[in-house]
Amino acid sequence: MNRKKFIGLTGMAALGTAATGSVIYDPFIREYPEENVSLTAADIHNYLRSLCHVGEPSVDRIVIGDPGTLVNKIGTTWMGYMSVCQKAVNDGVNVLIVHEPPFYNKDLSYFEQENELPGQTRKEYLEMVKKKARWIEEHELVIIRSHDVMDVVPGFGMPYALGMALGFAGDDIIRRAPGYNVYRTDPAPAIEVAQRIADALKTAGQPGVGFCGDGDYTVRSVGIGAGCNSDPLSLSWLEPDMYVVVDDKIRNWIQTPYAEDSGRPLVMINHGTSEEYGMRLLCQHLAGRYPSYETVHYRTGFTYDWITPRQ
Repeated sequence: MNRKKFIGLTGMAALGTAATGSVIYDPFIREYPEENVSLTAADIHNYLRSLCHVGEPSVDRIVIGDPGTLVNKIGTTWMGYMSVCQKAVNDGVNVLIVHEPPFYNKDLSYFEQENELPGQTRKEYLEMVKKKARWIEEHELVIIRSHDVMDVVPGFGMPYALGMALGFAGDDIIRRAPGYNVYRTDPAPAIEVAQRIADALKTAGQPGVGFCGDGDYTVRSVGIGAGCNSDPLSLSWLEPDMYVVVDDKIRNWIQTPYAEDSGRPLVMINHGTSEEYGMRLLCQHLAGRYPSYETVHYRTGFTYDWITPRQ
């Protein structure tokens, strides 16, 4: 791999179209007994939890559905939108693995937020939650959340997968923390590195990236996390020259003015973009783990429409 130019790699085809097949790097695939009709949603959940240790209580759980459901097809996606659930059911998928919660909060229980909202909002929220939950249950879909494990599992977890999407390899990592990797790259101006990142992320539908800091700053290392593991103020001790952060984590009155005033470059990308690649690789991993079962990935990627002014 040529790390001088970390975009346009032919190997990215696997990340761009992940559905079934072998993974780019996967330390967990081994020889397993052939799985037949006895595979349940609980089996998949337990396997995901076995991949690495995470702190407890973990949000990784079967969010909704019968754990004893016999698996027909397995689906993966970043976010379990209603449209994704409907597509999965139409495709014959009855176990859908998501990274983020499908019921509009970060909790262990999808009714937890009930008492935190004002009257009318609480009523509307509960109606939406109940409507979605009822549809899922009526269609016998099981939704498993794999968040904590996927943030840190070596090889294909979120920062590793995003690093691969940007053209980095495992041996490019020079420093790391749980959920965060610092990759070396040959020296280049920050604005050039930001442009390469923007070019690479087109495969997730990201139309561009935000940039703060000194465009002429020489970048020799790039810090990559995902979700909550990307705050430059919390990760400065790892000393990357450039931070790649997600839009859900930073505040435009904290991290971005700090980047502007300090000159240390910051590239902001969409949360869905940052974790799309990890869920694609999870799909590939499960295809290797359960070869008797079809696995399908549903792209979320960039999570909103980008509307530009009329010319």
